[in-house]
Amino acid sequence: MERSLYQEICQGNRLRENLTALRQEIRDEGKRKRLAYEIGGDFTVFTGLLENEDPKVRKSAALILGEMECPDLVTPLYEAYEKEETLFVRSSYLKALAAYDCRELFAKLRERLAWLDRQQTLPEEEKHRREEAAALQKLLLGQEKQKKHRFTGFEERVEVILLTNRCQRDVTAALVEEKEAAERMALLAGGVRVLTSRLARLWEIRTWSEMLFTVPGMRYVSMEPKEAAAALAVPVQRLLNRLHEGKFPYRFRLDIRGRKRGAEEASKKGDLIRRLAAAIEMESKRELVNAPSEYELEIRLLETKNGQWVPLLKLFTLADRRFLYRSQVVATSIAPYNAALIMELARDWLKPHAQVLDPFCGVGTMLVERARLMPADPLYGVDIYEEAVQKARENAELAGLPIHYINRDIRDFTHEYLFDEVISDMPGTGKTRDKGQILELYESFLNRIPVLLKKNGVLVLYTGEPDILKWCMEAHSGLFPEKEVELNEKNGSSLFVIRYTGE
Repeated sequence: MERSLYQEICQGNRLRENLTALRQEIRDEGKRKRLAYEIGGDFTVFTGLLENEDPKVRKSAALILGEMECPDLVTPLYEAYEKEETLFVRSSYLKALAAYDCRELFAKLRERLAWLDRQQTLPEEEKHRREEAAALQKLLLGQEKQKKHRFTGFEERVEVILLTNRCQRDVTAALVEEKEAAERMALLAGGVRVLTSRLARLWEIRTWSEMLFTVPGMRYVSMEPKEAAAALAVPVQRLLNRLHEGKFPYRFRLDIRGRKRGAEEASKKGDLIRRLAAAIEMESKRELVNAPSEYELEIRLLETKNGQWVPLLKLFTLADRRFLYRSQVVATSIAPYNAALIMELARDWLKPHAQVLDPFCGVGTMLVERARLMPADPLYGVDIYEEAVQKARENAELAGLPIHYINRDIRDFTHEYLFDEVISDMPGTGKTRDKGQILELYESFLNRIPVLLKKNGVLVLYTGEPDILKWCMEAHSGLFPEKEVELNEKNGSSLFVIRYTGE
């Protein structure tokens, strides 16, 4: 197919259509190699088309040359770029050049980028000028050695928002107080706002999911891109420079979050992100560079009901090392910060050096977080799924914990001694499963409690089927509920702390 298309192009037949079709074909590596063999290093047909009167022909020819892995094509591509007067074509030459070593052209490319930044662009030209600047920036970033800023602001006075479980924000707030990590603190709808100069202490808390930095002196910005960029650029730069070492541009990605949108509005959102990112680059004099695939920070804008954005920063220069052990997961794995939250909620019923069993252990997150809260030994995990058990063993090794994992159905599991605690993320949590199967499993599991748990032992069970669990518990007079708390309003999941009285 690629050979016949090339021959048609050589004859000048239906150039637009055949070039487009050829571009699609050579996305396949094998077909691309066959075309290169067919050409035999002679690219004059395509380089000649860079001077074709049809701009769409020039664009397709340039993009094809970018796929051909021939360094000799850098010069004709760059010369064609310099001559190109049709704005929508210019970025295609840069995309093609990005496949080659262009470091000798960097001075000229930076000069062109600076020139674009100085120009007053007509509204009808703005999109294409923005695309050219973005392609230039991407080419330069892609071929320069990427330097990384080093976070040094652990003792700086900053305000952060810790995103937490919405139903149990008080738990994280209490831990912040316990660590004496806050100069000032307030509860928000989805987390805790903390003013602190003891940032490192917040990383000792395992119950929050994300840390977002507020921009000093700025609660809201306009939803008009140029106004937002003008307001954001300098304060963001100042904060970043205060918290980092390294005098070179910061690479960012932009994320806008708000109400749910249809397909058409989602498309508009993409264009809005591109316009705003370009405006931030210009306002910051390119000290902030849009690099969606290799970024150091995320500028996150939360849409409000009053038609403004709340600006927040997520810094990837500040590595989250709290859950490094969790290298292996399966689709049903509980989030580690939720497992840590469950352990905190159950803390008053747990005891040091307890013998602990997780009967539906998955990849072992609950057991690791139990051991992180207070010492426990031994820890046993049982699961019917072999893949999950293998992954749990790998996670335990990374955590440095001697957890014993067994690939078995808990309904057939026996042990030489009874356990002090049974903890688990129960099957059915957050998943669509057959209610009858869940009922049968829960009944069978609770029937096994006398051969698993000591008298006055504790069960810590997280479930997405609280009604089924409560119904099953009613048939067991020896199970006394100590605590029930809701963890997720949307899926109805709850935590139960249950005392086994042995009656």
